[in-house]
Amino acid sequence: MIFNGLYNFVTADMAMDLGTANTLIHVRGRGIVLNEPSVVVISKKTGKLMAIGAEAKAMYGKTPDEYQAIRPMKDGVIADFDSTRKMIAYFINKSRPNRFKLKPKIVIGVPSGITQVEKKAVIDSAMVSGVRQVSLVEEPMAAAIGTKMPVGDSVGNLIVDIGGGTTEVAIISMYSTAYGESIRVAGDEIDEAIVRHMRQKRNLDIGIFEGERVKIAIGTAFPLEEKLQPIKVYGRDVVSGLPISVLVTDAEVREAMEDPVRAIVDATRRAMEKTTPEFSQDISSRGIVLAGGGALLKGLGARLKSELGVPVYRSKDPLTAVCRGAGIVLEDWRRFRRVTIN
Repeated sequence: MIFNGLYNFVTADMAMDLGTANTLIHVRGRGIVLNEPSVVVISKKTGKLMAIGAEAKAMYGKTPDEYQAIRPMKDGVIADFDSTRKMIAYFINKSRPNRFKLKPKIVIGVPSGITQVEKKAVIDSAMVSGVRQVSLVEEPMAAAIGTKMPVGDSVGNLIVDIGGGTTEVAIISMYSTAYGESIRVAGDEIDEAIVRHMRQKRNLDIGIFEGERVKIAIGTAFPLEEKLQPIKVYGRDVVSGLPISVLVTDAEVREAMEDPVRAIVDATRRAMEKTTPEFSQDISSRGIVLAGGGALLKGLGARLKSELGVPVYRSKDPLTAVCRGAGIVLEDWRRFRRVTIN
């Protein structure tokens, strides 16, 4: 007990959800201490970090020529190694309460479809950022643990974790993944679908974060009983090149998002079709749990329930589910170390 207290005093072990859209960090004994957009701004001449996180996101698409705004994560994995390394190092140092503590151990959530090359890139980025040990846990497993699903029981737990870059569909039982599929269609693809629609149907060129704003404001996967008021969308007229705004309705946005939403529904359907009759019975009675930022999409639960005929529940605070779960793995290492994949 005394040793554990001393160990925690001189270390700051962490769990991280290294996401395409946001990075979250849990520190042992303190909970989630950081939630920042996965965006950096660097100098093209020197490679020096100029801004990171929320500050960098506010600059996206607005930087002068000598600076570049980068989203170093793509489809849940590292697309720009150097920028990711700098981002991880910055977030780790920002989260450490005492810079003089020993190098931390870190548990990182990664997509279930990650390749060995991508896995090595994540580990190497964390190691060169100043940690002593890296353990990886698949995001659907972390999300299920963070949602307090009974992952150790011999029952089928169906989790659908919709992040920024990937949607992870998994059936979990006895600390293992009985079925898993990772598709690179998630929140970012929905935002991009809105951007494409506005350009093709409205001759309006909008930024990716304007697409995200529209999705959050009036995006729906299923018609709602409540009437959502149309909102103004701001951008540049494709023909004249001048700034304009147009009114859009939730019905139009729902049409724009249909293809990526359909892909998520179909991936969930495949999990139910390809599982055993016993797991199918469990899922029919226990339902589907949604996690990740994409679970906040209005009407998604109703859409899945309508098409698949099973109850659908949303995790409490779904955006932090993966980080909470990775944090539980870190805090209760003896019980959950078996769920790590390296």
